[in-house]
Amino acid sequence: MDRWEYRVAYVDTRGRISADGVEFLRKSGEHRTSFLARYLTALGKEGWSLSGIQHLGRPETSYFVMQRPLPEGATAEAEQTPDD
Repeated sequence: MDRWEYRVAYVDTRGRISADGVEFLRKSGEHRTSFLARYLTALGKEGWSLSGIQHLGRPETSYFVMQRPLPEGATAEAEQTPDD
């Protein structure tokens, strides 16, 4: 059975992405599409792939849901109990 770990990022295409307390900012003069491609490419190098998009109230904001295979023997963060 395949097991996955997930990351959810808040995306504001005007220039900010936030995931797990880390901010990813658009460079001055950078196009919005280049900004998003740069973010997705960086995560792709870590094994993440985009598995879903949830659009929010404003057209420029959404959640990106990323996934990657859970390494053999690892426990997903959501499965861990406070005693782990």
